[in-house]
Amino acid sequence: MKKITLSIDGMTCSACSNGLEKYLNKQKGVEKAFVNLVMANATIEYDEKILNKEKLEQFVKEAGFKSLGEFKEIKIETKTKKEKILFIIYTILAILLMYISMGHMLNLPSISFLDVHTNTTNYIICLLFLTILFIIYGFDILKNGYINLIHKTPNMDTLVGIGVLTSFLYSIYNMCLVFNGQHNQVMNLYFESASIVIYFVKLGRYIDKISKNKTKEAIQKLVKITPNKAILKIDGQEKEVTLDEINKGDILIAKPGEKIAVDGKIVFGKSHLDESFITGESKPASKEIGDTVLAGSINYDGYIEYKAEKIGRESTVSEIVKLVVEASNSKMPIAKIADKVSGYFVPVVIAIAIVTFILYLIIGKNLNMAISTFVTILVVACPCSLGLATPLAIVVSEGMCASNGILIKKSEILENALKVNTIVFDKTGTLTYGKLKISQIINYSKKSDKDLLQLVGSIESKSTHPIGKAFEDYLKENKINLLEVENFENISGLGLLAKVAKKEILLGNSKILEKYKINNTHKEDEENLSAQGNSIIYVVEDKEIIALIGVNDIVRENAKEVIEYFTKNNIETIMLTGDNKQTAEKIAKEIGITKVISNVLPKQKADTVKNLKEDNKFVMMCGDGINDSPALASADIGVSVNSGTDIAMDSSDVILTKNDLKSIINLINISKKTIINIKQNLFWAFFYNSLMIPVAIGVLRPLGITINPMLASLAMVLSSITVVLNALRLRKIKGIN
Repeated sequence: MKKITLSIDGMTCSACSNGLEKYLNKQKGVEKAFVNLVMANATIEYDEKILNKEKLEQFVKEAGFKSLGEFKEIKIETKTKKEKILFIIYTILAILLMYISMGHMLNLPSISFLDVHTNTTNYIICLLFLTILFIIYGFDILKNGYINLIHKTPNMDTLVGIGVLTSFLYSIYNMCLVFNGQHNQVMNLYFESASIVIYFVKLGRYIDKISKNKTKEAIQKLVKITPNKAILKIDGQEKEVTLDEINKGDILIAKPGEKIAVDGKIVFGKSHLDESFITGESKPASKEIGDTVLAGSINYDGYIEYKAEKIGRESTVSEIVKLVVEASNSKMPIAKIADKVSGYFVPVVIAIAIVTFILYLIIGKNLNMAISTFVTILVVACPCSLGLATPLAIVVSEGMCASNGILIKKSEILENALKVNTIVFDKTGTLTYGKLKISQIINYSKKSDKDLLQLVGSIESKSTHPIGKAFEDYLKENKINLLEVENFENISGLGLLAKVAKKEILLGNSKILEKYKINNTHKEDEENLSAQGNSIIYVVEDKEIIALIGVNDIVRENAKEVIEYFTKNNIETIMLTGDNKQTAEKIAKEIGITKVISNVLPKQKADTVKNLKEDNKFVMMCGDGINDSPALASADIGVSVNSGTDIAMDSSDVILTKNDLKSIINLINISKKTIINIKQNLFWAFFYNSLMIPVAIGVLRPLGITINPMLASLAMVLSSITVVLNALRLRKIKGIN
């Protein structure tokens, strides 16, 4: 078996991708095909003894699309603005069309030269012209519906296409009758029905398409993490080169503040590197000779030389990009209720209409009655309410989610959230805030804690170390002024030295005490703070230890309460983190998580999620960092907190805009109520159709009960109104605060 990924042109919605996928999977020699709408590609596993690239591209063409060759790069569509303008124009046209066609029924002021009674010809020509514009606008729907019909895979586009064309052609028929003198037929024009069905379908697609490029943009941002250039050391000289000029074995230089260009190993120097985008660890990692460095990580405070080992596509960042793309090209099949039913509903309705038409002619009914009955059956079975049943409920529910701090990027999430039985949480930035905060102070001096923190914060403000940010934030939050700092010195890997109020102050870890030969009588306190997951800062004034300060990541508000809720509702919770085991287990114990998987890299996170899915778990992954993006994309549902990185948010399906983990509970509850509502909507949609089809056939004609296309259209409208009103009930959902 061979695998190929083709770039596909012409896909506009999930109906397109689903239709192409079904068609490809039916072909002899195709083992498995998956069509990705977002990436605009088709990944096909095929028997190379039977098929080749050219034949596969022919299949794509037969399905109504175009192959652009093998997929090589991610392309961002640029039609968003144009489509927005076009949609606004058609919104205005839809309002105008409804006013012209329905205004007289509601006793609204009429447009004299388009009046249905006094200027019938103008009225009909105007409706015809506007409807033709809408048919052009929705040509892709009609085309896709036709293609899926001939491929025996009817979907929502097939339903919409039949409804639109039936209404339009029947209106053309009646228009001809009007022009031939049968003026009463003017009330049997259904141009507006054909147009408005197209408009609402386009509305749903426009909403879905707004975020279509997010995943692609996210991956492109990820690639940009690595710098464009690097400093190469040749014969003791420094030379600036591009990444393409770097070869394995080259010695590269990274100075403070610069990014690592490629994956490698330190051969000289030591420093602290920010690798949070890979490990999720908020604290900079200490690196020295022999340690591995990753492309894209930031060198904080030391000079290092490192040997290039993994370049180009071999780098860790490139591997993450590959994982995100692969994860987006594999998903569990989502059962679309309306699409499934339409597979049976459409051919059955068509068959009923055709059989009825023939029977009417056989029993001697006139052609006009036979045609009228045929059209009535199709109109009464028009998929308008069926097409609205799911998207309307989803649109209302997405609005409810937004009001509860939940941004839904894929409508399928509302269908799937209630299935979640396992939730995997990243630690740093998800269960915790991801920002170092001052957690504990052991003050041995006569200074107040506030004065002590003012002293330390003033010195730390001169540093670029993340620990310094914790003190800087404290001073800003409490509006404390900085003291004057003199003779500031950064002691690499150890701490800081400065003079404040003519006193020499040392800040740093225990190693700084050894360097300056200061007797440490507080080792027990240090061990206690460390056991609680703190980073330790000694404060030394004139060679006397005056304080110990613990800096730690703080558990997110409501985290413990949320975990308790999931435990009570039999939803398994797992902590999955790149952080060390001691810190991870401490946080897990504090909030009630019993299963912890620590010290994992991005690929291992994604693999863990995949393994859980293979164990028949329906997995939700909640994270915030770039390191979480492969796992977010691999999960059945990926959830990102709003404080996370762009790549994490763009790789996820859901963003918690309020950074409140309770939003996950709200999401699951809204999902449950949405599915109930959708099922109710589908019932009402089919109830009207099923009830009216026998009437349209003429079963009740002996009792004097008949229906014509106009009444059939009214039944369709009532079905739609019922669905709309039922969907609006979802606005009463109240979230957990």
